[in-house]
Amino acid sequence: MANPSLLILAGDGIGPEVMAEVKKIIGWMGAKRGVHFDVSEDLVGGCAYDKHGTPLHDDTMAKAQAVDAVLLGAVGGPKYDVLDFSVKPERGLLRLRKEMDLFSNLRPAQCFDALADFSSLKKEVVAGLDIVIVRELTSGVYFGEPRGIFKEGNERVGINTQRYTESEIARVARSAFELARKRNNKVCSMEKANVMESGILWREVVQEVHDREYPDVALTHMYADNGAMQLCRWPKQFDVIVTDNLFGDVLSDMAAMLTGSLGMLPSASLGLPMANGRPKALYEPVHGSAPDIAGQGKANPIACILSFAMALRYSFGMGEDATRVEKAVEKVLADGVRTADLMGPEGGTPVSTTQMGDAIIAALDASL
Repeated sequence: MANPSLLILAGDGIGPEVMAEVKKIIGWMGAKRGVHFDVSEDLVGGCAYDKHGTPLHDDTMAKAQAVDAVLLGAVGGPKYDVLDFSVKPERGLLRLRKEMDLFSNLRPAQCFDALADFSSLKKEVVAGLDIVIVRELTSGVYFGEPRGIFKEGNERVGINTQRYTESEIARVARSAFELARKRNNKVCSMEKANVMESGILWREVVQEVHDREYPDVALTHMYADNGAMQLCRWPKQFDVIVTDNLFGDVLSDMAAMLTGSLGMLPSASLGLPMANGRPKALYEPVHGSAPDIAGQGKANPIACILSFAMALRYSFGMGEDATRVEKAVEKVLADGVRTADLMGPEGGTPVSTTQMGDAIIAALDASL
């Protein structure tokens, strides 16, 4: 039986630094668990533009389509701000999502007990928080046509079109309901059906999919602006939230900060099943390339490590090992090990990016 295949695209800024710590865990999996991966590496984002004049070379795109999963670090940086929109680093990531048809973006927001004081909300509001936002990723206002900046009379007008088909809504709804069945069997769908026709269709289709295929899952509907308020008021009322591309972008960033640090949060972007029955998938930390700290050993690798744990669970069917990695992270944090972004008034043991990775490896060793 062939080893599972993984394409690593470390990208720009702190991407290579945090990805180096994931490689340690991949090596540990082979040495200590007898689980080996066929790993290949390539370029995406600014580094790909520097070499190829494009943020994602066609050959890299072909590799991404062929492997079991893609693990991405981060893209972008101020040196690329002057580039034409069509070749900015972020276009490489968008192309991966679009051409792999990764329509379902899973962004967990989990608040580890050791970090409950880091949230801007009261500890009792966020302690124990464990929710997932399922964001539709390949349609909606970011991709709808017409779009662009046009001249109308004596002024310019910017146009973006919010567009969804029934099938696009139905498939991301199924993704949310399937996830809910593995968690607490509860989904809240968010849109703006009070002012947007696309929101009306969204609500109708989600309800139809529920009634026809998932009547066992508790479903509620909420306007997205109220959802934002409720996330700040009492986020633990939610379990799985499903929403469109634009609202998902905003709400998942809001949920991310409930946990105290973007350096802690992973994500998975999933598509339709491949021949082996597992979905096409791309895993990446929520944080950006953080060029201001790149190369200084200050980056927190936990989000990238937890993204790999998501790959173990969703792409490779290794739920036990995924939990093992997650528990190792939890243990290290409980022991007070802290990268710079996690140093609060209560102190802790300050460590570099590499030292955090080493501490997690030690916790993994202790778990055997």
